[in-house]
Amino acid sequence: MSDTDGRRWHDMGGQAAGPVPMEGHDFALWEKRVDALMVLCGSKGFFTVDGLRRALEDMGEDAFEKHSYYERWIAAVNQNLIEAGVYNLEELGARMEEIAARGPTYGEAQDG
Repeated sequence: MSDTDGRRWHDMGGQAAGPVPMEGHDFALWEKRVDALMVLCGSKGFFTVDGLRRALEDMGEDAFEKHSYYERWIAAVNQNLIEAGVYNLEELGARMEEIAARGPTYGEAQDG
């Protein structure tokens, strides 16, 4: 909590932040997939939006400075899936090694 206004570090609502860019942008394919994964996991009952928010807030202030919106989301989705018992860290690590061994590009990884 802040000593002056009762806000936590992630609560930026109502604070001066400069101009908001209004031009649209296309999302990267991986960002769209993170969004879809979050919706799918929620519909399967693995976690709720509140669970996602809790994991996001638990990341700490550095995560909000260093990582993009969807980088934080995928970390929060992952944390919730681990907590739900969908997989464990060892299984995740083994799967990530399998995919990394396919090659450095997205196209090569898809061929495996």
